[in-house]
Amino acid sequence: MKNFYSARQIFTGSKWLNDSAVMVENDIVEEVIPLSMLPPETNISLHAHYLVPAFIDIQIYGAYSRLLSVAADTDTLQKMNDYCRSGGAKYFLPTISTNETKVLHNGIDAVRKYWKNGGEGVYGLHIEGPWINKIKRGAHLEKLIHAPTIAEVTSLLEYGKGVIKMITVAPEVCTDEVIQLLKSYGIIISAGHSNATYAEAIRGLDLGIPVATHLFNAMTSLHHREPGFAAAVLLHTTVMCSLVPDGFHVNFEMIRLAKKLMAERLFIITDAVTETSEGPYKHTLVGDKYETNGILSGSALTMIKGVKNLVQNCDISIEEALKMASLYPAKVLGIDYRIGKIEKGFNADMVMLNENLDVLEVI
Repeated sequence: MKNFYSARQIFTGSKWLNDSAVMVENDIVEEVIPLSMLPPETNISLHAHYLVPAFIDIQIYGAYSRLLSVAADTDTLQKMNDYCRSGGAKYFLPTISTNETKVLHNGIDAVRKYWKNGGEGVYGLHIEGPWINKIKRGAHLEKLIHAPTIAEVTSLLEYGKGVIKMITVAPEVCTDEVIQLLKSYGIIISAGHSNATYAEAIRGLDLGIPVATHLFNAMTSLHHREPGFAAAVLLHTTVMCSLVPDGFHVNFEMIRLAKKLMAERLFIITDAVTETSEGPYKHTLVGDKYETNGILSGSALTMIKGVKNLVQNCDISIEEALKMASLYPAKVLGIDYRIGKIEKGFNADMVMLNENLDVLEVI
């Protein structure tokens, strides 16, 4: 059965179309065609101002008072999926911060069970730490942070085979052998929570680390005598980097600067947590952000809030903001050949928005 979707404006991921419709069959985009080519009796959805590619959030820890590291079960993942969809994200990577191995295993088990039960939205697991630098730990638990051994890495990767998609590490605390081992399992390595110098950062990125985690946060900052990790990310030719666009994690002017330097290498995440009084990470909502023990520990963003902030506060065009939430994260995950655009052959993963960029429906 063919379904047809339209809006006043369709953003395909590369261009804007007016007076057009998306023809979908078996959840795949068959064609994007002019409305004038549709038969008069065609049933079509026309209640949106914008029809755009669905978003992808590759770093989110919990939702609706359920933190994955505390409540590692399918109910938590379903609530996270509901939260992500409310912000226009069709896919997400549930994330666990530095924690005990048992907690990581529980998260892996939960994802497997969620998939087995037909759960939607979860693309895989993102583990942030514990192989990071204590000096740039942020809200992470210092006592659990350490340099990894080959045996430890192998054990975790074997247990999480097929589930773990991304791991954030500090390149200066990992040997070259560890980096190559992670790559051999197909893990997307993201560099973050790092105290590396500019030279150390460049070396790590050049080893084949393709991504960095939340630009400017938990990394050596810009300095005119020691450029630091942030400068290495800004000036690198290929590395991509996530950014938390809430105005708290990163000043909006700094986002404008980063965008000018990085262009298509910069994308957004929510880094969203949720209120919880259980477990080692007790997040409390303070205004529009979360803190634990007085330290900034996560955002209260949805992906659409992040898109709005880029457009309204960072002088970034709506089309670029949309790509930073969809096409560019898809590129990080290596799925931009089928997700992130509204084009023939792509998954029919789309979001309907009103004129104020509010989410009406995720398709």
